[in-house]
Amino acid sequence: MTSASSMPATPAPLSRVVMLMILCGAVVSLVTFGIRAAFGLFLVPMSAEFGWGRDVFSDAMAISNLLFGAAQPVAGAIADRYGARRVLLAGITIYAAGTVLMVQASSPMLLHLTGGVLTGIGIGAGSFAIIMAALGKVVPPERRTWVFGMMTAANSMGQLLVPPLAQLSIDVIGWQTTLVAMAGALVLILPLLLPLLAPTTASAPAPTQGPSTLRTAIKEAWGDRSYRLLTAGFFVCGFHVAFVQVHLPPYIKDAGLPSWLAAASLALIGGFNIIGSYIAGVMGGRGSKRNMLAWIYGLRAVVFALFVLAGPSVWSVVLFAAVLGLLWLSTVPPTSGLVAQIYGTRYMSTLFGLVFFSHQVGAFIGLTVGGRLYEATGSYDITWWLSVALGLFAALVHIPIDERPLTKRLAAAE
Repeated sequence: MTSASSMPATPAPLSRVVMLMILCGAVVSLVTFGIRAAFGLFLVPMSAEFGWGRDVFSDAMAISNLLFGAAQPVAGAIADRYGARRVLLAGITIYAAGTVLMVQASSPMLLHLTGGVLTGIGIGAGSFAIIMAALGKVVPPERRTWVFGMMTAANSMGQLLVPPLAQLSIDVIGWQTTLVAMAGALVLILPLLLPLLAPTTASAPAPTQGPSTLRTAIKEAWGDRSYRLLTAGFFVCGFHVAFVQVHLPPYIKDAGLPSWLAAASLALIGGFNIIGSYIAGVMGGRGSKRNMLAWIYGLRAVVFALFVLAGPSVWSVVLFAAVLGLLWLSTVPPTSGLVAQIYGTRYMSTLFGLVFFSHQVGAFIGLTVGGRLYEATGSYDITWWLSVALGLFAALVHIPIDERPLTKRLAAAE
C-alpha cells in the first residue's frame, strides 16, 4: 500500500509551462463549474414564467447530469487517443450553445433538449475531469493528487463566485439575459485552451505504463473489485451534490427564509470546499486515500442527519452549507488519485470517466427523486434521509479497497 514514506520529502518544482497549464485549467474549471452550479437558481423563475411544476426543471437537470456522465468516458477515450484540446473546445462550445438556447425553451421538451441534452454533452466533453486527466499525465506522481485538489478547489471557487452574481443578475436584468451572459462567459474562456494543453517540457513524466490497449485497460479495471467499489461510492457523491445543488435553494424558499440565503448557501458550500478540496489534495499525497473517502462520506451522513433534525433556519442553513462545503468535492482528489495510483495514467481520462459516469447516474437519480418526491409529498424529507443512508453506505464500501497498483497485484498473482 502506498505510504507517505514512499513519497519524496520535497517534490521537484514544476516547470513554467506546466504551471501555466495548471493556471489556465483552474480558470476554465472555475467558469465551467461555476455556471453549472448556478443552474439551480433558474428553477423558480423559469417554472413561474411557464407554469411548470418543479419536476420539469428537475428532469432537465437530471438529463443534463446523466448525459454529462455518459459523455465523460467517450470524451475521455477520444482525449486519451487524440489529445484533450479539441475535446474541450467542442465540449465548451456545445455547453455555451445549450445555455443560451435555454432562453427560448418555452416548453418542457425544449428545456430538456437545451438545458438537458446540449448542456449535458457539452459539460461532459468540456469538464474538469478531462482537464485533470490531461494534467495528471504531465506532473510527477507525488504532485498528482495536489494538482487534482487545486482543480477541484477552482471548481469550488466558481461555485463561490458565480451563483451570487447569477442571482443578482436574475434580480436586476432577468433570468433570460443572465443565461445569455453565462453563455458569453463560456465563449470568452476558449482561448485559454491553447496554453492549457500546450506541448510539455522534456522534464514532464511520461504516462504511467499499463495495458497496451484501451479495451484491456477497461477489462482489467472492471474485473478488479476495488474499481467497482470506488465506482459505487462515487455514485453517492453524485446523488448528494446534485440534490443539494438544485433543491436546496427552493427548500430554503419554501421555509420562508430570506431570498438571499439560497444563493448564499451555494456560495458558502463553494467557498468552504476550496479549503476542503485543497486539504484533500494535500492529504491524498501523504496517506490512505481509501480511508479519507470513508471518513468523508461518513461525516456527510452525520451532517445531513443533523440538518434535518435541526430544521430550516438561517443559522442551520449557514452551518450546514459551511460544514458540507468542507466535504463537498473533497471526494474528487482522492477518487481520481486512486484511479491514477491503482490503474496508471495512460488511460486515466477513460477510466476516471467511467467512474464519473456513476457519479452522474447518482446525480440523475438524486435530481429525479428529489423533484418527484416533492411533487408527490410536498416535502423533501424523504430525500434528505435517503441521503443519510447513502452516505453511510458509501463510507462502508470504501473500506475494502486495495490501494496497491493493479499491475503489481497481477504480477504477484502469477
